[in-house]
Amino acid sequence: MYIKEVSKLYGVKEETLRYYEKIGMIPPVHRTESGIRDYSKEDLGWVENALCMRRAGMPVSAIAEYVQLTMQGDETLKERLNLLMDQKRNLENERAQLDAMITRISGKIDYFRKKMETRL
Repeated sequence: MYIKEVSKLYGVKEETLRYYEKIGMIPPVHRTESGIRDYSKEDLGWVENALCMRRAGMPVSAIAEYVQLTMQGDETLKERLNLLMDQKRNLENERAQLDAMITRISGKIDYFRKKMETRL
């Protein structure tokens, strides 16, 4: 699958995909004899992984480190696990903050609804 198709598939600019490869957020993509990127299923998996990690708020440097560690093999399992656990903790903290904000806003909504009901 060529870069234009991958771009459409994931809703990401071609430049972004090239950038991800350049900085190590995805491993080098296989190229045709003429040098055109030809994404394999494995390459698409890496793209999906990078997009997921970015959406999860993981820093670019951490994603690149994860990729480098993966390329080194199973002796880096602990380091990769630690990177993912750190990001999961960050997401859980963000979720707790969001839950607190939702609870506060819900309380305000209930207050205003009750106040409006008593005026009718």
